[in-house]
Amino acid sequence: MAYSLIPVILAGGKGERFWPLSRQHRPKQFLCLDGSGQTLLQATANRLLDLAGGWSGVWVITASHLAAAVQAQLPELPMAQMLVEPEGRDTAPAVAWATLEVTHHGGEDAVVGFFPADHWIGEPSQFQETLRDAASLAATQPVIVTLGIQPGYPATGYGYIEQGELLETQLPGRPAYRVQRFTEKPNRETAAGFLASGRFSWNSGIFIFRAGVALAELQAHAPEILEPLQRSGVAAYPQVPKTSIDYALMEKTQQACVVPVSFSWDDLGDWNALERLLPAHEGNIEQAQHWGLNTQGSILYNTDPDELIVTLGVENLVIVRDGNVTLIADKQQTQDIKQVLQQLRSHPQYRHLL
Repeated sequence: MAYSLIPVILAGGKGERFWPLSRQHRPKQFLCLDGSGQTLLQATANRLLDLAGGWSGVWVITASHLAAAVQAQLPELPMAQMLVEPEGRDTAPAVAWATLEVTHHGGEDAVVGFFPADHWIGEPSQFQETLRDAASLAATQPVIVTLGIQPGYPATGYGYIEQGELLETQLPGRPAYRVQRFTEKPNRETAAGFLASGRFSWNSGIFIFRAGVALAELQAHAPEILEPLQRSGVAAYPQVPKTSIDYALMEKTQQACVVPVSFSWDDLGDWNALERLLPAHEGNIEQAQHWGLNTQGSILYNTDPDELIVTLGVENLVIVRDGNVTLIADKQQTQDIKQVLQQLRSHPQYRHLL
């Protein structure tokens, strides 16, 4: 039996490691990074439409300063299904509030899925088939399902999920396991051990559950988040703790299970992700007019098609030009972009560039 799914898109992130292209008014989910012509938010919504039965079944939760941009990018989304946070409190309050709101419409047996707006996913038909199976599992068992991505290399920037005991399910050819533990961003040696064991997946940040199951687990493990939202709704936001759903719930609940999947996935953590998405041209990734001499292994991006970037004798650089900012960085240091932004915030003459 097929079960319907109510998808909720988490669209309040900052995506600071894609600065200067990603800025406060235009974070990563509003960017097109793969040359498809769709922003990441639009691609996420379009992947979920069939599962939701059209726009009437899709929900989005976002920050107040991004609401107008969400509406512009998703004009068919019903306004009543766009939840606007007065301030960012990380993913735990967002998941708790959105689950409560969906419950008011679909009841506690509604199967709800949460999806980051800024990830890239290949093989959309395989993705949709996986979600149908995950929805069936969540509808028939008191579990919180997370999708585990088959790791391709010992990544140190992802969280990992260890598989525990095999669950008895009715999913044809698709195993599901109790979650043994979550590990956040291990060092390279530990990550290599995880891969060698064959028991670990990357944490996709995608969750599927029955609303009532999640609310009961939030009551047990994070009442300081759930109860104020139950009493006062979004007005309670300034009082609830700022924390992630992984820390508040997933690392504590005994109901978490993982379904390993093999479709292509990337969380697009920083500029180096473009090397995984786009074909190289003469040894470089070019989303810009570029004239290079003795230039190798570099990533070049320019939002102005009339401008030319010229490079001579450089390698392994990220060069990004967007309006009034040019970024030039060693590819091995793109994780430090957030540190640069923190420094720029302390200088009034640069704050408008963030």
